[in-house]
Amino acid sequence: MNRHHPMPALRNFLLAAALAVLPGVSAAPSFAQTSSGTEAQPPASAPAAPHVTQAGPASVADLAEGLLGAVVNVSTSQRITGSEGQGTVPLPQAPEGSPFQDFFDEFFKDRQGGGGPQQVQSLGSGFVVDAEEGIIVTNNHVIADADEIEVNFSDGSKLKAELVGTDPKTDIAVLKVDPTLKKLKAVKFGDSDKMRIGDWVMAIGNPFGLGGTVTVGIISARNRDIDAGPYDDFIQTDAAINRGNSGGPLFNMYGEVVGINTAIISPSGGSIGIGFSIPAEMAIGVVSQLREFGETRRGWLGVRIQPVTDEIAESLGIKLARGALVSGIIKGGPVDNGVIEVGDVIIKFDGKDINESRELPLAVAESPVGKEVEVVVLRKGEEVTVKVTLGRLEEGEKLVEAEGAQPGEDGGPVATASVLGMTVGELTEEARTKFGIGPDVSGVVVTEVAPDSAAAERGIAAGDVITEIAQESVSAPKDVLDRVAALKEQGRKNALLMLSSKTGELRFVTVRMD
Repeated sequence: MNRHHPMPALRNFLLAAALAVLPGVSAAPSFAQTSSGTEAQPPASAPAAPHVTQAGPASVADLAEGLLGAVVNVSTSQRITGSEGQGTVPLPQAPEGSPFQDFFDEFFKDRQGGGGPQQVQSLGSGFVVDAEEGIIVTNNHVIADADEIEVNFSDGSKLKAELVGTDPKTDIAVLKVDPTLKKLKAVKFGDSDKMRIGDWVMAIGNPFGLGGTVTVGIISARNRDIDAGPYDDFIQTDAAINRGNSGGPLFNMYGEVVGINTAIISPSGGSIGIGFSIPAEMAIGVVSQLREFGETRRGWLGVRIQPVTDEIAESLGIKLARGALVSGIIKGGPVDNGVIEVGDVIIKFDGKDINESRELPLAVAESPVGKEVEVVVLRKGEEVTVKVTLGRLEEGEKLVEAEGAQPGEDGGPVATASVLGMTVGELTEEARTKFGIGPDVSGVVVTEVAPDSAAAERGIAAGDVITEIAQESVSAPKDVLDRVAALKEQGRKNALLMLSSKTGELRFVTVRMD
């Protein structure tokens, strides 16, 4: 005999009562059984489900999907000798007394020398910028000294690549593959100057050889100088960049390349959220020149410069510490004709304000060779505008190398220099005549001494000749610069100078270097 059990009805009643006290929740028993045991039907006008707001930024899946095909893995191989000396393959070393020491000694004893040539491989990233010509951009350090370069695409296909040109100063290299062997997809450069701190960016590359990997972050900082080269102006990002990402693109949210991933700061070798990319605005000009000439052709001003500190600004009567102080003129350079003088502060170059000294080499390098530019300098408290026709930096460097001399800040031997409050120059026949210096006197002539400087305090005057610094002879302005720099590196506070008067009388003078 079937008996009616009261529990289902009680249960449904309690459930309905509980739902009724919850805010925003209907107590309608749409899927609960009624007291009669039949299943209730939902009302005809049931309210729509509440809209759920998406949390976090929008997905970048569609953007990444359209870009992966243009990003490549760059694989290189290099043949090196296994003999001792230069080119020897570095072998892992076990700590002295380690239980693995015998194993390492046994395993590598036949590999330390005379093993013949060996293949060393490395991996990096790159991206296609011209599908019709087969042009690929990567980092110079990815392909440096490579004997063979192979490009691997996201679909698994591979092509041999040839080197078009490299620029070690900006760490950029251009490769070329045969576009008839594969249909390529290219990406475009964007305007990196428009990128702001906080803008979203996406990096695609080949970290640790894993293949196409997408990471997302923001622009963390701009205009970073990490002492990687003479034209440091990096974009900093927290998008994960690891070993193997070098040469890969940094995209904005429009799918345009705004940077080339180049370096990271990492004690462990992995990403800690501090990565650096070459701005697209710098890369565009370098890539264009490498494609056209196979090399770079940079402008050259021919000056040696240093930062304008607060102390220097005060001594020069400048209210604001800005610009680049000219501390030397390069012999044979574009401004060796006196149009720019030692002690000038360059505050504007070709219409661009120069706020920091490191901005000047970059502005000059980006200018065409042979272009006549206006340069605004502060000279004795007044603004002076001069016109300069730029030379070519690479030619100056080759000339210096051929002469076996050391280049100045901008390449080339130093004709005059500013140091310790003095302007010093070569002891030429013209200088001997001007200051009445005898033929038996040798060294570097002081042509000017700044008032209230350390040199002026010690009684040094124009016409004095520096023959020795710290008991080492000097014969050129660069010798003076090098000796003072070396003493500072040693922690010295003073420089001991031997000076010769016009008549050849010698005296020692100690000059403060702080």
